[in-house]
Amino acid sequence: MGTDENTTKDKATTNMNAAELKEKSFISIKDQLVEKARSFNLLSNVFMSVALNDIPACQHVIRVITGIPDLVVKEVRSQHRISKITAHDAILDILAEDSGRRLVNLEIQKKDTIDHARRTRFYAAMIDSEFLEKGKEYNQMPDVHIIYISETDLWAAGKTLYKVEKKFKGTENPYDDGVYVTYVNAEIDDGSDVAKLMDYFKTADPEDMSQGDLSTRIHFLKCEEGGYPEMCEVSEKIYEEGIIEGKKEGIIEGKKEGIIEGKKETALNMKKKGYSDAIIADILEVGISVIQQWIAGSKAKS
Repeated sequence: MGTDENTTKDKATTNMNAAELKEKSFISIKDQLVEKARSFNLLSNVFMSVALNDIPACQHVIRVITGIPDLVVKEVRSQHRISKITAHDAILDILAEDSGRRLVNLEIQKKDTIDHARRTRFYAAMIDSEFLEKGKEYNQMPDVHIIYISETDLWAAGKTLYKVEKKFKGTENPYDDGVYVTYVNAEIDDGSDVAKLMDYFKTADPEDMSQGDLSTRIHFLKCEEGGYPEMCEVSEKIYEEGIIEGKKEGIIEGKKEGIIEGKKETALNMKKKGYSDAIIADILEVGISVIQQWIAGSKAKS
């Protein structure tokens, strides 16, 4: 066998192995993302949107937070987009409707540098504009409940749950406009049922069955074969948000410097979308101190 023939066969084998490696890498990356998704907790808006896109699970969360044990959820939408031609779009993490035709919006707080009160005001306004039909009177507008969940105590008053009360100044007379805002956080443990729910949000442990239908849903998603497609949905949403978009080929084929630069760019993109340093480090398999240095360096440049 001649040298040229050997060279041709070696090249063909190399090309075949490269193709096989690339194919395997794409599959393994997808499986790895699903495993990462299984480690997410309910303070990730991506995972929460999938987990609570289920009437019994969503109903359990709303019942605990509102303190209405017989509240019945009739319909749920996750990542519900409300678009206006001349206005900023709103993408609601969870929008539910109960049997009393009340609309409930559950939002996970993702960014540190926003005005939380005005964010809830905006979402309530967008929901109002979406669900007040032409020809209807204002008293036919549905009640809107905004439940705003955060990892930290945003209002620093040492409470797990804050309900916004509206009153006329100097009186005890309530001002009821049909919009009700509740802030909940996972930092303060006051021993209440809401605090226990938030503790579960922090772990989303599939072996912890203390949260009724919510626990059943989490166990299904993380441990049962039927939950795999929905966990793939979590990873697909990660793709859609641009967390690893455009990085697959670089991770597979790039040099070490290119891989690091790609991960750095991805980390900064994830941070802009509100992911915590810990989750970024976990997904990209980079030390959290490195992630924090990249983010600090980006802020210094800007």
